[in-house]
Amino acid sequence: MNLDLTGRRALVCGASQGIGAACARQLAEQGAEVVLLARSVERLRAVADSLPAESGRRHSVIAVDASDRVALVAAVQAELEEAGPLHIWVNNTGGPAPGPAHAAEPEAYAAAFAQHLVSAQALLQVLLPGMREAGYGRILNVLSTSVKQPIANLGVSNSIRAAMANWAKTLASELGPDGVTVNNVLPGLTRTPRLESLISHLAQAGGKTEEQVAQGMLAGIPVRRFAEPEEFASAVGFLAAPAGAYINGVNLPVDGGSTGCL
Repeated sequence: MNLDLTGRRALVCGASQGIGAACARQLAEQGAEVVLLARSVERLRAVADSLPAESGRRHSVIAVDASDRVALVAAVQAELEEAGPLHIWVNNTGGPAPGPAHAAEPEAYAAAFAQHLVSAQALLQVLLPGMREAGYGRILNVLSTSVKQPIANLGVSNSIRAAMANWAKTLASELGPDGVTVNNVLPGLTRTPRLESLISHLAQAGGKTEEQVAQGMLAGIPVRRFAEPEEFASAVGFLAAPAGAYINGVNLPVDGGSTGCL
């Protein structure tokens, strides 16, 4: 099985912690040169310094707010001009605030659409020429199991994740002939700051302790535990590699079996 990413360059968004940082480590361990993107330059540098970098690989960081589309595109374009094309893109962006769909202001939906889908489209158009020229591209969207089964109290997130999934499926058909695959990897409940925040919110909203909320979540996971970020990153690493070349346009849950549909 060929998992070797030597000579490939990867952009990992949201790479300063959690799932993003784990994906950056996984790709670096497979031989890729990694560009880490998030807002905090200090956290990014700490992650970059922890990555394996033998054979003269140059890991770099881009500190930018992904919600600022103009700054995001400019920063990534500068990286391409300095160091060359990126072959792998882990498109990982934090989700909208929790809350019921009916109570969300229209502006919350508009902001989520701009931050996720519009920014992703802008970044795609910067990255795609290099992928096409190389005949090798892997676009991996970190979405949510809500793509398959909406999650209660995540109204705005459910909506935008579904939009992203359909955008990706459309791209998979368009870009497959160019050697560019597009897949969505759907994390279940994973030990990240995002999960901690969600547990806290649900505890306050429901008048429960955080331990009670966590135990309720675990009861719905067949393997009876939360995922570790590294387990999610392993799936990303496979899909990014030559071994995953014939997997295109799928929604892959990494959720311990908790999603209640096929």
